Amino acid sequence: MNVSTSTLSLTVADVDASREFLTTHLGYQVAMAADGFASLTRDDAAVDIVLLGRGTDVLPPEQRDEQAAGLILALTVTDLAAEEARLRAAGAPITMPLREEPWGERLFQLTDPNGVVVQLVEWVTPATPAS
Repeated sequence: MNVSTSTLSLTVADVDASREFLTTHLGYQVAMAADGFASLTRDDAAVDIVLLGRGTDVLPPEQRDEQAAGLILALTVTDLAAEEARLRAAGAPITMPLREEPWGERLFQLTDPNGVVVQLVEWVTPATPAS
């Protein structure tokens, strides 16, 4: 198997709200869109995202009323502090402030209008080795 692209498909109540959040705050671009659907991409290695409106008939009947929940979209970035400052200045909804874990993971989280959690991560050398 050779994976050429990774895409995350999310079922949300308001496709336009999530599309606006991802394009405004995280630099995604709309590749394709229609009523209740948006396909988003970036020029770098980030995962592509497909947004589907709840209840859409393109989904199997048992999936139509599901909604993205319990999921964290984690993106590894460079210069995490600068990203956090940029997003905070832009009024982005930062729902978990910047923190550093003992094992060297620095991260913060944003939450989009549909409740999708986006975590931005940067790996650093831990101050003390993890036990």
